[in-house]
Amino acid sequence: MSALIPRLAADELPRDLADRLRPRVERLGYLGEFFRCAAHQPRALLSFMALTDDLKEALPERITEVVALTVAAALENAYERVQHERLSLKLGLSEPWVREVEARARGSTREAAVEMAEGERLVQRLALALVERHGHGVGDELEAVVRVLGAPAAIAVLMLVGRYVTHAFMANALELAPPVASPLGTP
Repeated sequence: MSALIPRLAADELPRDLADRLRPRVERLGYLGEFFRCAAHQPRALLSFMALTDDLKEALPERITEVVALTVAAALENAYERVQHERLSLKLGLSEPWVREVEARARGSTREAAVEMAEGERLVQRLALALVERHGHGVGDELEAVVRVLGAPAAIAVLMLVGRYVTHAFMANALELAPPVASPLGTP
């Protein structure tokens, strides 16, 4: 972790950012280190949060969680993965479902889905293809998602993958550790 990037405290944040983060801090009981670092660019962080919220509204919760868990697991972003394990369980998704999404994202049992629905598997294939191929040559995977979810949702999936890739690059570069333990006991 870079000691040259100070972790800002809640009272050091600009008022509009502090107000936007307040419900999250109250719900979680802490100001996450990602936000404490990213707050050095408060306007960009506010835009990042708005993008996240807009894309979550555009997609069913299960699809959002497939993307979040897949990208976090594939890019080894434990900070975000643990947050989304907790959120998935809170949303009522089963532990076997979360484990399957993560295992498939890491390359095991990619084709043998038990818990995931067909649309979720197609979204995961697209997310993995985007990450693995840097967005190139993913036409087949993208068209499969468009056929099942429609063009607006497919665009939202593309943008959401980019959002979680951005988070992974930042969290990994800053060497952020999950602020809480995994509810699944994974490291």
